[in-house]
Amino acid sequence: MSHTPCDHEHLAELQKALAGFGSCVDIVDDWGVRLTRVLEGGGRLLAAGNGGSAAQAQHLTAELVGRYREDRAPYSAICLSAETSSLTAITNDYPASELFARQVEAHGRPGDVLVLMSTSGRSENLVAAARRGRRVGLEVWSMTGPLPNPLAEHSTEYCAVDAPYTATVQELHLVALHMLCAALDRTLGVGVSRTRRSVEDLEAGA
Repeated sequence: MSHTPCDHEHLAELQKALAGFGSCVDIVDDWGVRLTRVLEGGGRLLAAGNGGSAAQAQHLTAELVGRYREDRAPYSAICLSAETSSLTAITNDYPASELFARQVEAHGRPGDVLVLMSTSGRSENLVAAARRGRRVGLEVWSMTGPLPNPLAEHSTEYCAVDAPYTATVQELHLVALHMLCAALDRTLGVGVSRTRRSVEDLEAGA
C-alpha cells in the first residue's frame, strides 16, 4: 500500500491532478448550462454518493434548493444519500445494491438529471443507480476517480479525476461541483462573470 501524502506532498498531489483537470472543467461547465434548462422546465436533480461523496452530493442539492452565491429561485434537488428512513427501509428489505436505484426509480422522471459521485467509480449501489436511471430516462452524470471504472461506463457522461488518492479526487469533485453551480447561475444571469464561454456566447449571439 502506498503511503499517505502529507503537508506539502498533499498539495503536490493536488497540483499534479489539477494539471489534467482541464477536460472536466469544460464538461461540468456544460452540465451547469444544460441543468439550467432542465430545472427551469420543471425538472429535478437527484444526487447520491457514499461516505464523503454523500456529503458532497448533499452539498450540491443544498446549493440548488438554497443558492450558490446570489439570490435566485429555488430548484428541485434531492440528495438520495440523506433520505435516512428510505435508506434503512430499503437495506432492510432489499439487496444493498438497491439502496439508491429504488429511490431513482421512485423520484426520477424522463429528462431529469442524476448526479452520482464516487472516488473509485466502483460502488455497486451507485452503478446500479446509474443503470436504473438510464433505464427510466434520466441523464446520468457521474464524478469519479481514474478511468476505466464501471460507474463512468454506465453513465451518460462523466468527469473522471485522474489521481491515485481518495482525498485528491474528492477535492477536485468539490471544485467541479462549484463550477457546475457557477455555470448554472451564469446561464440564469445571476452574478454573471465574463468567462471565456460567456464571451463566446455573447459574440455568437451578436
